[in-house]
Amino acid sequence: MRRLILVLACCCLGIVLGGCDYTLREAAIVAPVDPPGGDPVQEPTDVKYYPSDEPVRLGLEHFNRGAYGIANRYFRDAVEKSPKDVTAWIGLAASYDRIRRFDLADQAYAQAIRLGGETVQVLNDQGYSYMLRGNLNAARRKFEKAYSLDPTNPVIANNLELLNGSRRFIERPPNNQP
Repeated sequence: MRRLILVLACCCLGIVLGGCDYTLREAAIVAPVDPPGGDPVQEPTDVKYYPSDEPVRLGLEHFNRGAYGIANRYFRDAVEKSPKDVTAWIGLAASYDRIRRFDLADQAYAQAIRLGGETVQVLNDQGYSYMLRGNLNAARRKFEKAYSLDPTNPVIANNLELLNGSRRFIERPPNNQP
């Protein structure tokens, strides 16, 4: 009797396992080998990781919220971790502008230019920096240089318009001179 139960159990187990094997074979045939658009799973060697990625992301997040001091801390951390990261240097410079540390902003812009050249973004940001300082002539030169590189950029066009509005605001008619 024990043998009969053992044989029946083995047969049932064989049937169940055979069914599982059939299901797996069918799934392997139905499932596509290469999904359209490439492999959705990246191998760890395919992903480029930079040590400054997280601090830059947090710096941008806080900068966009208007928390410029906190953003500055994250951007400083980013440039310490990855001193050749142009994005981190530009973010650091912009955050220095917003906390009115223009001397440090100039140094950060200079480093960004050494690493990536005078890009449209750097020129535009420098122009905005000069506008914050009240140096409207230097701001105009930077904005115009950025505009010459990218005349379709709406940010630069808006900054030039803002600069023109600022210039008209501070001009006084000649008859009101002291």
